[in-house]
Amino acid sequence: MARILALDLGAESGRGVVGTLSDNGTLSLEEVHRFPTGGIKLGAHLHWNLPGFLVELQTAIKKATEGGAISSLGIDTWGVDFGLLGPRGELVALPVHYRDPRTVGGEARLYAKVPKAEIFAKVGIQSMALNTLFQVAALAEQSPKLVEASAKLLFMPDLLHYLLTGTAQIEYTIASTSQMLDATSRKWATGTLGPLNLPMHLLGSVVPDGSHYGTCDGIPVFAPGGHDTACAVAAVPAEPGESWAYLSSGTWSLMGLEIPSPILTADAEAANVTNEGGVLGSIRLLKNIGGLWLVQECRRAYARLGSERSYDQLTRLASDATPLAALIDPDHPSLYAPDDMPKAIRELCAATGQTPPEGVGATIRCCLDSLGLKYRLTLKMLERLTGRKITTLHIVGGGSQNRLLNQIAADATGCTVIAGPVEATAIGNLLLQARAQGLIADLSEIRSIVRASFPVETYHPDPTMTARFIEAKLKE
Repeated sequence: MARILALDLGAESGRGVVGTLSDNGTLSLEEVHRFPTGGIKLGAHLHWNLPGFLVELQTAIKKATEGGAISSLGIDTWGVDFGLLGPRGELVALPVHYRDPRTVGGEARLYAKVPKAEIFAKVGIQSMALNTLFQVAALAEQSPKLVEASAKLLFMPDLLHYLLTGTAQIEYTIASTSQMLDATSRKWATGTLGPLNLPMHLLGSVVPDGSHYGTCDGIPVFAPGGHDTACAVAAVPAEPGESWAYLSSGTWSLMGLEIPSPILTADAEAANVTNEGGVLGSIRLLKNIGGLWLVQECRRAYARLGSERSYDQLTRLASDATPLAALIDPDHPSLYAPDDMPKAIRELCAATGQTPPEGVGATIRCCLDSLGLKYRLTLKMLERLTGRKITTLHIVGGGSQNRLLNQIAADATGCTVIAGPVEATAIGNLLLQARAQGLIADLSEIRSIVRASFPVETYHPDPTMTARFIEAKLKE
């Protein structure tokens, strides 16, 4: 049996998970360490606590090895964010959080130099102000001295791998989130982005997922697929075929299809979809949706007022509220990083001619119903772009524990929803490391192991509610 360590960092929490791959082709999990990962405000900017992350990762490695030998370890994180190294390999500055406001207005300034459609036709990535492209542009404009002091840019998982091993490489799936990588050649789009005068010299060569990153305390280190969503999609327990879609549900909802090559058409650009790199040569055609960030921020706001509630308690209150009473666009700019999320939701409802939700249950129900309707609209758009007919929606990740949202997703899309596994990202990380070790052959075998190892829950759509969602409209 092989014992493998996944170091999985999300925007809200990180964890160390030991996976044991048995000879009978099943995987078991043991969480050995968990820690918070939120941003920290230093001066005018929001940063990631990189030194704190490193301490937590080292703690996770120590706890994992106390239980026996580890055959490999690997790190995955969220996309787009990065750190800078100086000419001697030293860290130049703490990585900046993607919700930092330094990129505000950057899209318009950049697209005035190179049209959005021209960039999309090359990189195929959904335009979002948080993308690496706009972060690098803001860095060059606002902090030129930092650029001068830097020799290399590393994305978050690559940066953490480097701090553990001393090996500085850029892995493909995480690089693909940047809006700077050619979706076809899988090399940096230096020609298209040239007129932007960005410090492209900081970007090193790109290596494939599964690449070896040296060792940490004698343990081999492999990049499983540095992007957490790439790992999560690898662990979707889907049967072979093209009638399924995935939804990686957490702080962000990432809904998409697995396709063999990028779709770079004008229709895809108009739909603002993204063609991110998947593992083992695949492409993840998807849409980033605001996700359970809305509920997380409501929970924080209520806690500040002295009303601390668990996610289960919030969901129970929402289940008692009237469905579809108010609907908002989960990706409205006013909901990106408000100081008070419930207030922002009420104001947006009022601004769109709706009666604002009153009370905790109605507010959370508004969040969940709005996500459900956005799922429906996104799925129909993906079907139009690919010509596929989707009948099954696989929901994986922490958000798959929200049974009310799972049922809303089934009702809204009209699809059968299969929820689970919860720890899809860590599972994908572990099994991709196993493949890098030569223990697993391909993506089909990975998914077969997931189906054999982890339970799922099935939700069927209520035709009456589906009809109501068909008639509903997002209020923007």
